[in-house]
Amino acid sequence: MITHDVAPGIHLITRAHVNCYVVEDDDGVLLVDAGLPKMWHEVLEALDYRGRRPDEIRGIALTHGHFDHVGFARGAQHELGIPVWVHAKDMPLAAHPYRYATERNRLLYPFTHPKSLPVLGRMVTAGALRIKGVEQTTALDVTALDLPGLPVAFHTPGHTDGHCILHFPDRDAVISGDALVTLDPYTGNRGPQIVASAATKDTAQALQSLQAVAATGATMVLPGHGEPFSGGADAAVQQALHVGAH
Repeated sequence: MITHDVAPGIHLITRAHVNCYVVEDDDGVLLVDAGLPKMWHEVLEALDYRGRRPDEIRGIALTHGHFDHVGFARGAQHELGIPVWVHAKDMPLAAHPYRYATERNRLLYPFTHPKSLPVLGRMVTAGALRIKGVEQTTALDVTALDLPGLPVAFHTPGHTDGHCILHFPDRDAVISGDALVTLDPYTGNRGPQIVASAATKDTAQALQSLQAVAATGATMVLPGHGEPFSGGADAAVQQALHVGAH
């Protein structure tokens, strides 16, 4: 587990190449994405280190419903009654996080991209194949949200039907989820890009949705996989468009 500050009041927790974020302000704590199950303990450790209590968590906002973003959501909800938000189009996926459509067969794809095998292997070892979905979710409005950090949600479909990014204007940061990553688990390639067709429903739509990331104008881009990108949202998007779809 690695945890560090990546923007004012936003802290990254990462395990096995999967990221989630802790956002704090005077009104409480917001978790963005729920990573893998073992990351829940690490979230609690990070809160304790910062003098925050678990009962200050006001909710979990999921960028989308894939298994490696739903992770500990069900357990946290059961343990503390924490509400979970996800776009309405991804509610069924959050409940059944392995049931998703992709352009290419995700089981065979890694064998044609061997650099992905160590990445996917670490995810599996960290529990990526043993995740239970979360059925009790609330629709994430595509608007400014009255949540810690005052994020603004934008619908960015393509990776999934209900994928959203969260822009934090006062912190000059955007959490891009899997709309834009800097490590693609399915190819092992690094740098700004969309996720490969092995885990994306519509790569053409995903490329179009990058414009919403660029429009935030944020300096810090905080992806679902890979290192934060500090060169600005527009530069990250231009690089991702240059890479294109795989």
